[in-house]
Amino acid sequence: MKPQPAISLDEARRDLNRKIMLRIVPFLFVAYVIAFLDRINIGFAQLQMKSALGFSDAVYGLGAGIFFLGYFLLEVPSNLLLMRIGARKTFARIMACWGIVSACMAFVTTPTMLYLLRFLLGAFEAGFFPGIILYLTFWFPASRRATVTSWLFVSVAVAGVLGGIISGVIMQYTAGLHGLAGWQWLFIVEGLPSVALGGLALWILQDSPSEAKWLTEEERQLLARELEEDQNAKRHVASGSLRDALFNSRVYLLTAIYFTLTCSTMAVSFWVPAMIRAAGVTDVLHVGLYSAIPYGIGSVGIVLISRHSDRHRERRIHYSVCAIGGGIALSTVALFSGSLPFVLGLLSVVVVLTFSALPIFWSIPQDYLSGTGAAGGIAIISSLGILGSFFSPAMIGWIKSTTGRLDNGLHVMALLTILGGIAMYFALNDQPRVDAKLA
Repeated sequence: MKPQPAISLDEARRDLNRKIMLRIVPFLFVAYVIAFLDRINIGFAQLQMKSALGFSDAVYGLGAGIFFLGYFLLEVPSNLLLMRIGARKTFARIMACWGIVSACMAFVTTPTMLYLLRFLLGAFEAGFFPGIILYLTFWFPASRRATVTSWLFVSVAVAGVLGGIISGVIMQYTAGLHGLAGWQWLFIVEGLPSVALGGLALWILQDSPSEAKWLTEEERQLLARELEEDQNAKRHVASGSLRDALFNSRVYLLTAIYFTLTCSTMAVSFWVPAMIRAAGVTDVLHVGLYSAIPYGIGSVGIVLISRHSDRHRERRIHYSVCAIGGGIALSTVALFSGSLPFVLGLLSVVVVLTFSALPIFWSIPQDYLSGTGAAGGIAIISSLGILGSFFSPAMIGWIKSTTGRLDNGLHVMALLTILGGIAMYFALNDQPRVDAKLA
């Protein structure tokens, strides 16, 4: 009869995890879908925007990438501000501001305006993603975090699916409406919903479990015990202060690895429409529909691979396999650039592997950091690593303008991603395993 209490405790933990998931994850999921749409819709807009405004591939690539310079400069302050004023106000501010700026992209007429608005978009969105990663540590123990985080990256895949379809429809059928081009309506229609989401954040989210009236006192205590067990389990490796994070060599190793991963994910996010057009698809609606295919397949793969990582309580090897395999597939895309079936098939492999590597990666920093150290460390990794997202589209655009070939840039990004996978496997071999029981 003795095993019964343990079974009951596991059931209570599963029920609590499910309750928290249903309360906060759907909102964060939708918010990140909108965020990613506003971030990458320039990839579809450029199909009309470049010719309408006379922009080169280099101008487009720099404009796409400069978003991440603004993101880089304000990400750490934004994440530290979250610890001070709470998640609700931080997320509300971020979403309202980026929605307004995204809609203003419709009125770009010069490269300078493009660079300025994309920079501001990145500055206002800074802190949103690392803030979510930090926010999840307030609600979920480490043993469940990769699965929960995976839903954020499923939202990226969903944004890719919806972005392709919605962008194609908007650009095809709104052209000329009220004197605006299709690409202009794209920015307006996809930007304004973020402002409404900012208001909803104040109503739906709570800053911590202690403020959640929808949890019972027993549930709050159970969650507090789970999170305390997490802290005790990683105390021998975790750093708790901002100073510890700043001088933790693992933080900068993870930063370099994240840089290489974003090089491939942003190569896909900003250049998939161009790859599909290069494969012989000229109609903008069809480009959007075909662009949805890799992301649709990727959304399934992200969940399956993340669940496998959680089930085996292992991150390092899972990440390395995904990064190395995704890099090889990205490089191979360039070899079949004239064949639409091969391009779509290989892009699907790239999305499945590289986007699956993201939630696995973001389950690793918390094993070494806690408290203020986690807030600062996660922001350092994200803000410095995200510079790969500036480097990737800007470099690919410059290479394409210089050589007339997109594939040369893809080879460079693929190589960096492979090197990051190798670094994770050999250099980060002291990662502690997650010992908490899984539901």
